[in-house]
Amino acid sequence: MNTIDRTVKQISQLSQWHDISFLKKIGRVADEAHFEVYAVGGYVRDRFLTEKFRRVDRKDIDFVVVGDALEFARTLKKALHGRNLIVYRRFGTAMLEIEDYKLELVTARTESYADDSRKPTVQRADLFSDLSRRDFTINTLAIGLNSASFGNLYDPFDGLHDIKKKILRTPLEPDLTFKDDPLRILRAVRFAALLHFSIEEKTREAMAKMAPRLKILSWERITDEFLKILSADQPSRGIRLMDEIGLLPYVFPELIPLKGVEQRRGFHHKDVFLHTLKVLDNVAVATDKITLRFAALVHDIAKPQTKDFKEEVGWTFHGHDEIGARMVEPIASRMKLSNNFKKTVQKLVRLHLRPIFLSAEDVTDSAIRRLIVQAGDDLDDLFILCRADITSGNPEKVRNHLANFDYVVQRVEEVREKDKLREFQSPVRGGEIMEITGLKPGPRIGKLKKAIEEAILDGLIPNEHDAARAYLMQIKDRYLQEDNSLRSEKKKTRVNKKNAVF
Repeated sequence: MNTIDRTVKQISQLSQWHDISFLKKIGRVADEAHFEVYAVGGYVRDRFLTEKFRRVDRKDIDFVVVGDALEFARTLKKALHGRNLIVYRRFGTAMLEIEDYKLELVTARTESYADDSRKPTVQRADLFSDLSRRDFTINTLAIGLNSASFGNLYDPFDGLHDIKKKILRTPLEPDLTFKDDPLRILRAVRFAALLHFSIEEKTREAMAKMAPRLKILSWERITDEFLKILSADQPSRGIRLMDEIGLLPYVFPELIPLKGVEQRRGFHHKDVFLHTLKVLDNVAVATDKITLRFAALVHDIAKPQTKDFKEEVGWTFHGHDEIGARMVEPIASRMKLSNNFKKTVQKLVRLHLRPIFLSAEDVTDSAIRRLIVQAGDDLDDLFILCRADITSGNPEKVRNHLANFDYVVQRVEEVREKDKLREFQSPVRGGEIMEITGLKPGPRIGKLKKAIEEAILDGLIPNEHDAARAYLMQIKDRYLQEDNSLRSEKKKTRVNKKNAVF
């Protein structure tokens, strides 16, 4: 009896799985074509998680094929009318869609890595060897699909026990596991955050030791894992783990300066790191939107640079909203975030203090209009962030802030409906401005549109076409005359500089 035979268990509840008939189809094709096939990975793991974390409706299934997975994928596609077959010959992997399932089929293999490379040398192997190279024991479970072994659970590394105990550990020595693929370090954080698992001590120590190997990874892979960590129901768990293990310097070094509490003459300011984690979790309760969670993580990112002490008020952070929005630019560039993602986060960071400021003063329609227009489609997300940002330990203070904030939200709704500002822009468009003024397309058209929009925001005219056109007729001559004078002055300055003798 080999090693894996001693770990076989029969799954009593297999008959209750809603997709049992689909697995039997795969098994029948495997029998007829003489392939040895197993369901593995997250699909199997999820069946044994507690109900809170179990994904019983998942339609992505991984399979290990002892033999040639590419040949079996082609056989499966023909037998079950699959589609969109994609093969990766070098890695012995195939992707295939059948019915509403997305399948990944992998040839059972072993891998070896050079110290400075993420490109493995791949060789065919048996099921035990394949399972041993996986990241964590909870992902080493396999279910037999052939008729002779259907429903058998292969558990050579006691993964089922670790699922029940909510423990993350590696099937082999953790140093080797993380050396082979350092992304597994972040995957450990992700699983711990998403599943509320603890990380076994020896595994934690290896993660800290191997953390510098994260530098060999592409930022696309790092960012993908990091955003999955932020998607947890309590994302602060993942950020805390990254901090405790020493991963932040390699993934998000901008968070490190937020740590620490300072005191001066009886004045305290909250640890910005802990405050940020609280805001992040508050946002996570309200929304799954990853851009908003990311904005919560960086909303106070510039506080260390803007920190100042005023005798009369204590610690201040003037301008941290604007400087923080600028800091998002290099972070987004490094992490390969999309331009839309970056701009959304920048907007939320830049505006995250605005509603709070409005709640502390008499709110004019003009101020509300400007907030509505500046926030645009992200106004509701901005409100979620601002509400989450109220984290005082004083319950009375929190109640007062929330009451003031609710008033601002109410005023926003009133002005937004009254002024039709949901999709705000000048009611007089560029073509009409060119027709009235005789101007050609260019910056001056935009300036005139901007002048009309400012008049609407200031309440000088209503947000209506006829009023906006009348206002354009009123200002165009004076505006163009001033613009022409400015252009003339700039031209004269250029000529003088050109003729100057140095």
